[in-house]
Amino acid sequence: MSDLIEIVDSLENRISKLLHKYDLLKQQNADLKGKIKNLESNSEIQVDQLKQWEEKFSALKNANAMLGSDEYKRETKLKINALIREIDVCIAQLSE
Repeated sequence: MSDLIEIVDSLENRISKLLHKYDLLKQQNADLKGKIKNLESNSEIQVDQLKQWEEKFSALKNANAMLGSDEYKRETKLKINALIREIDVCIAQLSE
C-alpha cells in the first residue's frame, strides 16, 4: 500500500512539474509572439522608409539630369518619354 502512495505522490509531483513547465512555455510563447508582432511592425516601417528614400533618390537623379548632369540624362529622357506616353493615353481616354 505504501508503494501505491509513493507512486501516486511521484505522479502528482511529475504532473505538477509538467504543469509548471507548461505555464512557463505558454508565457514564453506569448512573449515571443509579442516580439514577432513588434519586429513585423518595425519591418513595415523600414520598408516604407526605404520606399520614400528610393523616391527621393529618383527625384534627385532627375533633378541632376535636368541641371546638366550627363550621368543621368538618358534615364531622365526615358522617364520623361514614359510620362508623355501616359499623358497621351489619358488624353485619348478622355476624348473617347
